[in-house]
Amino acid sequence: MTVRSILNTKGHQIMSVEPDVKLAAAIKLLGEKKIGAVLVMNQSRLEGILSERDIVRVLGERGAGVLEEPVSEVMTRKVVSCKETDTVAELMETMTTGKFRHLPVMENNKVVGLISIGDIVKRRVEEYESEQEALRDYIKTA
Repeated sequence: MTVRSILNTKGHQIMSVEPDVKLAAAIKLLGEKKIGAVLVMNQSRLEGILSERDIVRVLGERGAGVLEEPVSEVMTRKVVSCKETDTVAELMETMTTGKFRHLPVMENNKVVGLISIGDIVKRRVEEYESEQEALRDYIKTA
């Protein structure tokens, strides 16, 4: 299973904000969309990623005043990404090693999607359920 197959199922939609958006507005977007991260993009160029972890960390360090600062001051700048041809096993290794829960999907220096650990778990569960069903059917006919 590849990133492409996950994106083909879940879609290629990307939630993003511009670098000058205030942190409070980005937090509101995360809550409204029930998501854990947004990409920070300047036009179509990826500048960073803002995750729930970034928000909790900066609030703990600097207090509520940071809510009025732009996301560019809070986001993770060194973004690790994946490609559509990467396998789920490769993604799990990257996410586990780097302790990431979200990875932008890049092709030809363009963002084409966003994969979360939840997307991977969902696909793995579906895969296991399908395998179990196939085994049950096989046993019934044996």
